[in-house]
Amino acid sequence: MLAAMPAQRVVVLLEGQSDVAAVRALLPVRLREAVELVDMGGVTNIRRHLADLVGAPPTAAEQDGTSAPPRRILGLCDAGEASFFARALESVGHPVGGAAEMAELGFHVCDEDLEDELIRALGAKRVLEVLAELGLLDRFATFRRQPTWTGRPVTDQLRRFAGTTSGRKELVAEALAAAMGSGEVPPPLARLVTHIEAALVDHEPGHPVRPFPDRL
Repeated sequence: MLAAMPAQRVVVLLEGQSDVAAVRALLPVRLREAVELVDMGGVTNIRRHLADLVGAPPTAAEQDGTSAPPRRILGLCDAGEASFFARALESVGHPVGGAAEMAELGFHVCDEDLEDELIRALGAKRVLEVLAELGLLDRFATFRRQPTWTGRPVTDQLRRFAGTTSGRKELVAEALAAAMGSGEVPPPLARLVTHIEAALVDHEPGHPVRPFPDRL
């Protein structure tokens, strides 16, 4: 049972708006106000964001436990960008040897990218149903007829289609995430949500939340 939670007790560092939209859709409504989902504007900004969050010394109120505790820092990235996260974590004193160690710290890695995870989890048939609900199915049919994409796997077509128009990637990611049942959420996203929930459970008064969990 979650106790009353201070605002923005958890910060989740995300590459862009589509990641923010998907994670927000997966969070229970009761948790959303306590989580700050940060659109970093690109993965190359991870080092600056981590330095800003970790580098500031605690205030006197934080030191004596009379104010809201420091925030837990979590993140999500694509496989091709995990090295940026790893170097940034090392720069703040948390070297990691790979995706498994990153996950222990609450930084999770999609096998390819967010869209790939969502599409594989739902399957092409259900993704097409979501596009129909969004009024995008005819546009997708037109896109598929382009010579460059004719005959390509439908999953590849869907991933590319989501990013062809400004705002569509965010719209589709949010709708796909919202369409998932609890047992359908891709592992990296499911583990991220679990980390968020764990950071928001009640804790002993005066015992502040640290930016990163201990690793065994």
